[in-house]
Amino acid sequence: MAEDTERRKAAVDRLKNRRAFGQDLVAFVVVNAGLVFVWAVTGGGYFWPGWIIGLWGIGLVMHAWSAFMQRPITEEDVEREMRRGGHAVG
Repeated sequence: MAEDTERRKAAVDRLKNRRAFGQDLVAFVVVNAGLVFVWAVTGGGYFWPGWIIGLWGIGLVMHAWSAFMQRPITEEDVEREMRRGGHAVG
């Protein structure tokens, strides 16, 4: 019963992370489209929005990784790590 509760909580957390990624993606597109629009209206020149798009894009890719590619930590993973006897830092 407790295991089902933990699995449910983990599933809900994954769904929330994926939903949050969708919101981040929409914000990324809308804000950066606005910045490119401002850049174009003010005469173009050096493409300064590229810095924001690039840096924010790195964060967005990292969020996508955690939302869609990273597998959850399982009890087997925890047990394996405990057997390794990792040492705490600090």
